[in-house]
Amino acid sequence: MASPLKSLVNDDNRYQRAFQLFLERSSEHQCMRDFIHNKLPDILASIGDGKSHLNVIGVGSGAGEIDLEMFSELRQKHPGVTVENEVVEPSSQQLHNYKVLVSQKKTDLDYIKFTWNKMTASEFEEHWRVKKMTKKADFIHMIQMLYYVKDPGATINFFQSLLNKNGKLLIILVSGESGWGKLWRTYKNQLCNTEISQCVTTGDIKSLLDSKGVGYQSYELPSQMDISECFTEGDEKGELLLDFLTEVLDFSKTAPPELKAGVLELLRHEDCSVESEGKVIFNNNLGVIVID
Repeated sequence: MASPLKSLVNDDNRYQRAFQLFLERSSEHQCMRDFIHNKLPDILASIGDGKSHLNVIGVGSGAGEIDLEMFSELRQKHPGVTVENEVVEPSSQQLHNYKVLVSQKKTDLDYIKFTWNKMTASEFEEHWRVKKMTKKADFIHMIQMLYYVKDPGATINFFQSLLNKNGKLLIILVSGESGWGKLWRTYKNQLCNTEISQCVTTGDIKSLLDSKGVGYQSYELPSQMDISECFTEGDEKGELLLDFLTEVLDFSKTAPPELKAGVLELLRHEDCSVESEGKVIFNNNLGVIVID
């Protein structure tokens, strides 16, 4: 049964504020950067097969900071290539931020042609089918976005079908071994509105790929997040973080008391967090899956 609670994605303004606070409180982007500069170059080395032009699709690209870090590594591995980059992002604010970032770095990015698609992954898929597009991609990345599609397996299938012969599909999600994994395994039915958001981790995606015999490489990215403010009743930032953790709009105000108490207790439990120097540090580990 769908949860009666409203999904945070229904309020883009509050979602963006919660997301920004999450980035400030977590090492999310730092652990991604470490992966991009240490592991991604080897993954990118085999794409393109000597071609002078590469097609890239970024699904859920956000404000573009992580995309541009990936392009810097792509450029080093394949000097002299030109790139067509399809950006797929439903948030007007994030898309605007991405465009501003590109304009600031324009001279460094003159080898990339950007195509902006203000749409969800599902809308992009529909758009692609309606236009009968035949273009193939050399590199597709889907970072922290499979929560927002109705059928993650079908979405992966579609984007994998767009890959060129040596193309790679990169998926980043929370790890099944993270605090998120424990939270979702415990309260999935109460928190997930399956019309909008899925409580999906890399563990779920690996099981799905294994069942279909699809090969992949996987990596774990250690990450953490300070959630101390969540335990101060009425703390504005704590409430925003709780919204982000549960994917529920105004969780503190709208969740039944027993659900709220259970979630707070679990967030503090050693399965999800460690307490250090008076702070509650949540296990925000990410997982990366690379499909050929």
